[in-house]
Amino acid sequence: MLHLRPVRILIALCGVLLVTFLGYKVVPVNATTVGFAYLLVILVLASTWGFLEAALASVLATLVFNFFFLPPIGTFTIADPQNWVALSSFLATSLIASRLSAKARARASEAVERQRDLERLYAFSRAMLEIETGAPFSKQLLERLVQVFDLRAAVLYERHSGDYSCVGIPGPDGIESNLRNAAIPGGTSPQDVPPFVVVAVSRGSEPVASMALRGATMPAGVLQGIANLVAIGLERARAQDLAQQIEAARQSEQLRTTLIDAMAHEFKTPLTLIRAATTSLLASPEIPTINRTEQLAIADEEAKHLQELIDDSIEMARLDTARIEIHPELANLEETLREVLASMQTEIDERPVQIYLNGVLPPIPFDKRLLKLAIRQLLDNALKYTPADTPVQLGAYMKDGVLTMDVTDCGKGIPDEEQNRIFERFYRSPSVKGQIPGSGLGLSIADRIVRAHNGELTVSSHPGQTTFRITLPVLRQEVD
Repeated sequence: MLHLRPVRILIALCGVLLVTFLGYKVVPVNATTVGFAYLLVILVLASTWGFLEAALASVLATLVFNFFFLPPIGTFTIADPQNWVALSSFLATSLIASRLSAKARARASEAVERQRDLERLYAFSRAMLEIETGAPFSKQLLERLVQVFDLRAAVLYERHSGDYSCVGIPGPDGIESNLRNAAIPGGTSPQDVPPFVVVAVSRGSEPVASMALRGATMPAGVLQGIANLVAIGLERARAQDLAQQIEAARQSEQLRTTLIDAMAHEFKTPLTLIRAATTSLLASPEIPTINRTEQLAIADEEAKHLQELIDDSIEMARLDTARIEIHPELANLEETLREVLASMQTEIDERPVQIYLNGVLPPIPFDKRLLKLAIRQLLDNALKYTPADTPVQLGAYMKDGVLTMDVTDCGKGIPDEEQNRIFERFYRSPSVKGQIPGSGLGLSIADRIVRAHNGELTVSSHPGQTTFRITLPVLRQEVD
């Protein structure tokens, strides 16, 4: 704003000359009226632009007031001693009024600036709370800092990780060492690296980071307020990371426990049948060949079943902790459904399970291994949570390039308030906990497999009927 000062001084002097012209030529008035007019102009100048413009206007007003309105008119001589007092009082009054008005203006400007700084600090604190967990926290923090305070660039150094984050124009050479020194306990005081301002970020008396800001024309108190908010934000991010690690460890332990329990329960039946067949063969080595063949066939079938259970358990553990990658292959859905039913004969036993197909299903690309696992989880869920004498239906049809599969049972249904949570990992209805064995992983795994195929798994339920529906768009990519 300094480049505008000569223009403002010229305007101030012209204002005094305008009052002089009006009072002397256009509307002749007495000296008292003109004096008050001068004071009014000077007060307006002081409150608008500051003391310098008003002081120069006061000096000019004193001179022209003497020249045009105090006798003898047209000279700078003052004949009456009383006019000396009046002129001196006018000049003193003008200067004092200018000074007081300028101070009031400066204080008002400071108050407005402080209010603006407080609003910015508040906006920055709100912006920190809205930072998402996906992208790096430090980067998002600097982006919001630059946006809220209208900075050209910002650099953050975190002492614990040793990482640098930068938004905007990169810092000059040597700024990294300066930031490191500012974040070392007992290190040197922050030294500015023009055009950057360096600020230490501390939690209590312990430095945790340091910042370099470019374009920061703000008081030291505001810079310290920013540093305090950044320290709070970094501490909050560390606390969230720690909480996530603790939760991941807890869920990992819970996953390990539930998988072990599930395997122990599921493996018991095929192991019992295999053990019964081998025990019978060992106890009666002279049994007829036909009986021996039947026993070996049972043992072989249950061994295959046991292998499938082991593969499914390993797959469930892997799918729960890793990103699912699908490997589509051309396969027949009807054949896949019947393979799932054949692999679950022990669980199905004498239960009525029916397959309904709407037309002939042509071979389509999907990950057969994963989709079988998803259907198995849905069928196992239907068998466990419905009475033994109620039927379970499997339906499938193709329409407009979308594959739809339904698993429907005639059980008691799922309450409305639980339908939005049943696909959550480890979630089990309070009404069945401790009554029906399960891990709370099956539906979650099925949902993840379907979503990996760009599909959707939904549930609709009311007393007497529950339907889990898989909708899959037919994959267009090349198959293995």
